[in-house]
Amino acid sequence: MELLRELVPHLRRIAVLVNPADANTETQLKAVNEAARAMGLQIQVLNADTSTEIDAAFETMGRERPDGVLVGTTAFLNGRRVQLAHQASFHRLPAIYASRDYAEAGGLMSYGSDIMGGWRQVGIYTGRILKGATPKDLPVVQASKFELVINAQTARMFGLALPDRLLAIADEVIE
Repeated sequence: MELLRELVPHLRRIAVLVNPADANTETQLKAVNEAARAMGLQIQVLNADTSTEIDAAFETMGRERPDGVLVGTTAFLNGRRVQLAHQASFHRLPAIYASRDYAEAGGLMSYGSDIMGGWRQVGIYTGRILKGATPKDLPVVQASKFELVINAQTARMFGLALPDRLLAIADEVIE
């Protein structure tokens, strides 16, 4: 949310789109609520468990005009990234996502763990197991690299100027 606020300085009200069927949604919403409170932001939670519900959520956002959108991290929503990026663009809502796939699909910006690095780690662990390691003996590994991807074309479409600080820390700027 801090990155979105840096790009959209007037950010005061943010819509949070989540999939209520996902087991991690409650944990994500708790973290979002805490961060929003600390930043003085108002949030509105919208649920979507089908493509039709995604469209309905964006219709609601289109009417109520939040200053920005944060899309939750779930397999369901990631599988609809093109729909989500297009809906945010259609309704001219600056949105931030947790996976670079969204920015590549036309979403404004993403900040999340390096998915390719995660897959490499899965490969390393698979190799260790195939060589005889016991899974319970392998340490739990958390993501250590996070990447910021900004879609400059989408930012221009929204009339947003990309701050130099964001450009300096971005891992990739999609032109």
